[in-house]
Amino acid sequence: QVQLVESGGGLVQPGGSLRLACAASGRFFSINAMGWYRQAPEKQRDMVARIIESGSTNYADSVKGRFTISRDNAKNTVYLEMNSLKPEDTAVYYCYADIAKDSTPLLYKYWGQGTQVTVSS
Repeated sequence: QVQLVESGGGLVQPGGSLRLACAASGRFFSINAMGWYRQAPEKQRDMVARIIESGSTNYADSVKGRFTISRDNAKNTVYLEMNSLKPEDTAVYYCYADIAKDSTPLLYKYWGQGTQVTVSS
């Protein structure tokens, strides 16, 4: 059983910073991509940032230059450093991991439980 456990959400003032973390645990062969999505009330879940095993990254245009994604492969953990936060960043943030259960190319997507980020004065 694979689990992703998130931490680091909370309430922050506009212009502030937060750091999210998401650790994968359980039995698996390897982790391919890891990343973050977010979902604001009554809106769809949108990709925020993605990082593959080599360290290559992708970001949504709305967070480029403000958010930084990183990962520690030894700890099976992905991080999201969020700076210059804006009220429109308010959402539930979900981490995910594309996991290989064995040496075959088949990948399974797992999700964290979500963590609330609220940007408000």
